[in-house]
Amino acid sequence: MSAAGRVVVYGGRGALGSTVVALFKKSQYWVCNIDMKENSEADCNIIVTGDTWQEQEDNVCGAVSSALGEDKLDAVLCFAGGWAGGSPASKEFIKNAELMWRSSVWPASITARLGCSHLKEGGTLVLPGAQPATKGTPSMAGYGMAKAAVHQLVHSLAGPKSGMPVDSLSVAILPNTLDTPMNRKWMPKADTSTWTPLDFVAELMMKWTRNEDRPGNGSLVSLITEGGVTSVRT
Repeated sequence: MSAAGRVVVYGGRGALGSTVVALFKKSQYWVCNIDMKENSEADCNIIVTGDTWQEQEDNVCGAVSSALGEDKLDAVLCFAGGWAGGSPASKEFIKNAELMWRSSVWPASITARLGCSHLKEGGTLVLPGAQPATKGTPSMAGYGMAKAAVHQLVHSLAGPKSGMPVDSLSVAILPNTLDTPMNRKWMPKADTSTWTPLDFVAELMMKWTRNEDRPGNGSLVSLITEGGVTSVRT
């Protein structure tokens, strides 16, 4: 059976990434996972290696080129990231800010390179933004800085001279809190009716990949969950 399409999921071993990989595989897509660990459901696994930004870009992009050959991608979806707190007054501020840059901006930038090189015309590229980073984040300044940089990258990718394919879509999703096992573990008393389900995000990725109900190019798409119901706002 021929594949319905081809997608790369950067961060395809995490909670959200794994959910997305599973849905696309169920829908007969060829899926490549890029992460620090393999995902057994994926057709292709590329392990991120390299101590510098350039080394990681060289290794990931080279491996994707080898895996694809002349084929093009329907979507490049990035869910890699992390979280660390700390205000600028904190002794851990610079350490945590550097960690956030490595975990958010590096993979987002490499995803952008993959989109410019391998996405087909009309394809979809999604990066992981954050709702809090649309304004000041004094108690988690490094995190806010990194996510704001990802937002800016989305705007740049949507520009006419970015190198992205014709009619492609570049957006960021901005959830407040995702309903992941780790979030439930560390916030057991939180109101989970405001947390966005992973299945909702995965299904949204499928719709956009299929060119259904897509937002405008360059959009920062907020995922707002209230009373267990999630809405998409741009």
